[in-house]
Amino acid sequence: MMSGDGGLPVSDVSLSAKLKENYDSYYDGRPSDWRALGAIDKVDNIRTLCDGIPHADVLEIGSGDGAILDRLSRLAFASKLYSVEISQSAIATIKARSIPYLYDCQLFDGYALPYPDRAFDLSILSHILEHVEHPRQLLREASRVSEYIFVEVPLEDTLRLKPDYIFDRVGHINFYSWKTVRRLIQTCDLQVVSQVITNPSRALYEYASGSAGTFKHIIKDLLLCTSSRVASRLFTYHCSLLCKKISS
Repeated sequence: MMSGDGGLPVSDVSLSAKLKENYDSYYDGRPSDWRALGAIDKVDNIRTLCDGIPHADVLEIGSGDGAILDRLSRLAFASKLYSVEISQSAIATIKARSIPYLYDCQLFDGYALPYPDRAFDLSILSHILEHVEHPRQLLREASRVSEYIFVEVPLEDTLRLKPDYIFDRVGHINFYSWKTVRRLIQTCDLQVVSQVITNPSRALYEYASGSAGTFKHIIKDLLLCTSSRVASRLFTYHCSLLCKKISS
């Protein structure tokens, strides 16, 4: 089994039973309107950072219900899309979509990617690292199979973050600031090529909260435009990073 540079062999790292149980039946076979709406922003961020690099063969690690894959396919972003997921219900939901550019969709153990070295131009980890018990192992595996890695996480390490952790169905177990996710990536012998902090779309806020969502979106947008660093200490935004393996 492949191993990350300087880390434990991937075969020695496994997904906890608690997390596996949580995600096994997380998806019900039907695409979610909420995830489809969120995928618009996420794919926009992927295209913003990745349009200038090769992206013919693209692997999405942790595809959920396939909303990002579906939108990437609709936009003909890649010649071939690949997907790995830890959840059997996610795999079933993705396959039921019949995504045109999706070439392969496999169940995996959460860490060992079932592909050879440098199989892909780009691996996508969009809103995955906040769920992962051993994020460095997964980042090292992603850098083994691909030339570039796109990472996006919610910036939940704000002044409003509660001091004590309580597990919920959403499954976030890591809480990042723009600095900590950047440093996490750099500790895996990866360089950050580009980085951006964004506010999800107004449509997403309105879908969740109606007119109150409109007001929240406006306030967060104004604050982000004024100072992204101050804004991300007060509210949750999304941080997207394009990364590349540091040459030996």
